[in-house]
Amino acid sequence: MQFFKYHGLGNDYLVMNPEQIGRDLSEKEIIAICHRNYGIGSDGILWGPLKTKNGCYGLRIFNPDASEAEKSGNGLRIFSRYLWDQNLVKSDQPFHIDTTGGRVEAKVMDQGKRIHVQMGTVSFNSRKIPVNGPDREVLNETITIHGKQYIYCAATIGNPHCVLPLNEISEDLARSAGPVIETDSRFPNRTNVQFMKVIDRNNIQIEIWERGAGYTLASGSSSSAAAAVAYKLNLCDQDIRVHMPGGLLEIRVDQNFNISMTGPVTKVGTGTIEQEAFEDFPQRLL
Repeated sequence: MQFFKYHGLGNDYLVMNPEQIGRDLSEKEIIAICHRNYGIGSDGILWGPLKTKNGCYGLRIFNPDASEAEKSGNGLRIFSRYLWDQNLVKSDQPFHIDTTGGRVEAKVMDQGKRIHVQMGTVSFNSRKIPVNGPDREVLNETITIHGKQYIYCAATIGNPHCVLPLNEISEDLARSAGPVIETDSRFPNRTNVQFMKVIDRNNIQIEIWERGAGYTLASGSSSSAAAAVAYKLNLCDQDIRVHMPGGLLEIRVDQNFNISMTGPVTKVGTGTIEQEAFEDFPQRLL
């Protein structure tokens, strides 16, 4: 099985082409491939391009636990770079990618080093995210984690997010509170979690716990959701630089909460996964 490995600010994905593989991947294969010790290691698999009826490039996104993500900002930038590397798209010419979380428009710039993506529209509506309870905008609600009460806002940009505005954030907080919030019963589809500190009107900092992947160095959809929350709460202006452990993304939120994202992609390398990796993968890790 051939793979192409890239990262966006340390958030790494393997692109695998269904036509080259010739069949779908099993859950065991996805888990084994993504495992940091027993496999190649990645934050997920980008399965594409898939054939579509509308001329777009179809994409499915698998998390390391074999669950499927509706959308990924870093994944979309990486997939765009892959399409450019394969001479399927041209520099500075927009093209479209279809995900289960909606269609996006992307453009490759700077010889593949930077990608611009129109991520879609953020909604705070509980039915769309989804969040249990009455139909409402989920803003400044409370959640108790390890005996401490936090304020949170929920949003979707095709996948669910829970953003906690805080005065101070840390990796330790993300690792301890993130998995509890991800699986909280109010989020029927689980949720991605962002711990957000506002630096000034044009800069925020986030720590990320990603649904199905765990602690993550960077995330494009998380950056989009956090920036939208900061703008919604009038804590930031429309142009927002999102600082993460892996680096910086540039987000613009328009008045209708349409999100555009610009950020880097790095190609790591290509390789082949041997069948032996699946045969010897420990059953206890499935």
